[in-house]
Amino acid sequence: MKWAVLGAGCLMQMILGGIYAWSEFVPLLKSGYGLTTSQCGLIFGATIAVFTSVMIPAGKFMQRRGARVTALIGALLFAAGYVMASFSQGDFLLLLISLSLVAGAGIGFGYICPLTVAMQWFPDKKGLVTGVSVAGFGAGAIFLSFVAEHLLVTRGMDVMHVFRFIGLGCGLVAVCSALLLREPPRGSGTGIQRASGRQMQVPTGALTSRNFLLLCLGMFCGTFAGLLVVGNLKPMALSLGLGSSTATVAISVFALGNAMGRIGWGQVHDRFGSRMTIFLSQAFLGLSMLLFLLPSVPALVLSAVLLTGIGFGGCFVVYAASIVEQLGIGLFPRLYPICFLWYGLAALIGPPLGGMIADATGSYGISIAMSVLLVLSTAPLTWMLFQQNPYTRAQEIV
Repeated sequence: MKWAVLGAGCLMQMILGGIYAWSEFVPLLKSGYGLTTSQCGLIFGATIAVFTSVMIPAGKFMQRRGARVTALIGALLFAAGYVMASFSQGDFLLLLISLSLVAGAGIGFGYICPLTVAMQWFPDKKGLVTGVSVAGFGAGAIFLSFVAEHLLVTRGMDVMHVFRFIGLGCGLVAVCSALLLREPPRGSGTGIQRASGRQMQVPTGALTSRNFLLLCLGMFCGTFAGLLVVGNLKPMALSLGLGSSTATVAISVFALGNAMGRIGWGQVHDRFGSRMTIFLSQAFLGLSMLLFLLPSVPALVLSAVLLTGIGFGGCFVVYAASIVEQLGIGLFPRLYPICFLWYGLAALIGPPLGGMIADATGSYGISIAMSVLLVLSTAPLTWMLFQQNPYTRAQEIV
């Protein structure tokens, strides 16, 4: 049963992770419906922001009603958002409401469930199964980009019809996956107890603890750097000398690295623990991005894209597994969404800031260097300040 649950979680994450393929739709939205680049960027950024914000009430709801109901709500909202978008006729406000608010809320409700349930079924491999369960989110862009390209280019389908296909087809897959999610049987010693009364309260000490604040800082810095790259990847690749087709391939290369990082860094965490893994992941990401500043050779650029994707993907498993290790799995559905908010903040700042600097200077070098400095300065800070085995009140109530 636990393998079916893990597989369903991975499949659901793949459907939800298609949001990273948003750039596939931008050219046709601009040419066919008159949207501007900034409007398309706002839809994407707002979707990420809503997604991360909704995870907080979704985590509370899951503690009361369970993973299956929570994931089902997420799948239905995701499907409804894309179906609504397909009837928008390209109206910016309607797209913002349907995709950013409705579908974004669906992603927030759906995302938290596979992570939590996977760690319940595999308590001895929290890092690995967290990585596996969210690897689909990183790989979702590969799947949806190829499907969208086939429908839009080969079949000549209108982008609004593709939105409807995503809502009905991918939405149905997400609903079926949600129905397979369930917690381990009561009394097995692995499940999260449904929160009520005292168990519903997050200890103040957990929210203000040094370790949790460092995890939030690490999440922001790592995803800021990664989103700055992925949000500007195609123009960045073109500016570094890659041809148009190779620059498109770079998007899939980043998505592949994203998925690899979510699995690989989970195994590193299981072996070395939180403090060492956080330090290594931050150093890896920063050093990988330095490759963008070297002479522009296509193979070197694609290597930098792949390695940066691996480092970026690690953020979504390293900090999740670290919260469980340091503060207990019982508080994970409440604490991880708060940490995840920093990813939403990074999405609102990183990609547009990189674009603004490139518009002003004609190069992405300054924004890349700034990201490298941010990440590499966080690594030694974490190493010096992170407490390996803190005692918190959170551990008393799990």
